[in-house]
Amino acid sequence: MAEQKAKQVETLEHVPSGEHGGGFPPFQKDTFASQLIWLALTFVALYLLMSRIALPRIGAILDARKGRIDGDLAEAVRLKSESEEAIATYEKALAEARGRAQAVANETREREAAKADTVRKQLEATLDTRIAEAEKTIAATRSAAMTNVRTIATDAAAAIVERLTGSAPPDDVVANAVADVVKS
Repeated sequence: MAEQKAKQVETLEHVPSGEHGGGFPPFQKDTFASQLIWLALTFVALYLLMSRIALPRIGAILDARKGRIDGDLAEAVRLKSESEEAIATYEKALAEARGRAQAVANETREREAAKADTVRKQLEATLDTRIAEAEKTIAATRSAAMTNVRTIATDAAAAIVERLTGSAPPDDVVANAVADVVKS
């Protein structure tokens, strides 16, 4: 290793001094014209390479990408319109179902109201019959009571008059007097 380092040091020491002179090569007057020609040739070659090969490929990629984006947007619009149609169909079906449910509820309510009305009428008829029977019973009881009241009133009046006067009044006079008082 030491030998290799020594050889490297020797080669660095033996570089001819003329090769290091003249300054930075792009700024030398001797090579400036050829550098301009090579710059122009390289620029034209790169321009042709870019304009004929690279830019058309990039343009094709951009066009394909734009086409894919436009296709995706069109698909999104189509799917959106389909979903809006599905929502409208769903809402229509829901409204129809609500209407049918309302109709069924109304029909059931009317049917139950009719049944309740029929039952109510039957109960009213039964109650009217019972009330009529009760009124007849009350009237009969009242008539019997009134007859008993007249009899009791006649007996009481005859007893009162007999006690006050000492003699029993005739039954027909007491009955007529009680009948006159009851009519008033």
